[in-house]
Amino acid sequence: MDEIAGDPFGWIDFDPNWRTFNAMCLARTIYATRDYSLMPILADALQDAGCDVDDILNHCRAPGAHMRGCWVVDLVLGKA
Repeated sequence: MDEIAGDPFGWIDFDPNWRTFNAMCLARTIYATRDYSLMPILADALQDAGCDVDDILNHCRAPGAHMRGCWVVDLVLGKA
């Protein structure tokens, strides 16, 4: 249950520079609408912003269900 328990890999040092306009808009939309089909697009936005953390990018692109409390969305939104 890595969605609600937080980052299962330990603390990730999230660079605030990755909180670009696009990444923030996507994360807010995902959080508000629960449209987790946007997660791979969030991964692209984070990668475009310079994120190279495989745990973050792979989580966003992983198949399967995501839910509110997703640790990546929370990191982008500054909730984690």
